[in-house]
Amino acid sequence: MTSYRVRIAEDAADREACFAVRKQVFVVEQQVPEDVEYDAYDASALHVLAEGDQGPLGTGRLLYGPGVLHRTGDAGTGSLGRLAVTSAARGLGVGAALVRAIEDAARERGLTAVDLHAQTRALGFYERLGYEAYGPEFQDAGIEHRAMRRALP
Repeated sequence: MTSYRVRIAEDAADREACFAVRKQVFVVEQQVPEDVEYDAYDASALHVLAEGDQGPLGTGRLLYGPGVLHRTGDAGTGSLGRLAVTSAARGLGVGAALVRAIEDAARERGLTAVDLHAQTRALGFYERLGYEAYGPEFQDAGIEHRAMRRALP
C-alpha cells in the first residue's frame, strides 16, 4: 500500500501541484475544457493536497464565506469541490481522506455543513461518507451531477 499524507496547500507550489492533479483528472481524463476547470474561486479557496513519495496524488478545495454564499444558500455551509485523485492512487483511501480534511477545515472555520456537486457516478462514494443527495440531476461541463450535503457533527 502506498503511504500518503493530506494537508492544506500552503503556497504557490502546493497550489500548482493541486492544479496539476486537476488537469490530469478533469482536463485530460474527463475532457473538461481548461477554461471551465479553473475559475476565479481558485484564488480564495482553501486547497488540500494528498502527497505520496512519488508526488501529488489528489486534491480538493473548500469555498466558504460571503463570496460564495450564492453557491450554498447558507453562510454556515461550505462548498467542497474539485475533488480529484490520480488514477494510480484510486482505491487507496485518498479521496475519503481528502473529504475528511476538507470537513475538518470547514469545522475549524465555524461551518456547520458541507455542500457539493457530485458526478452521478460518484454518488455512492459520497453517500458512504455521510452525504445525502438532493434536487434533480444537472449537467456541469457535460457531465451529469447531483447536489449533496452533509451536516458536520
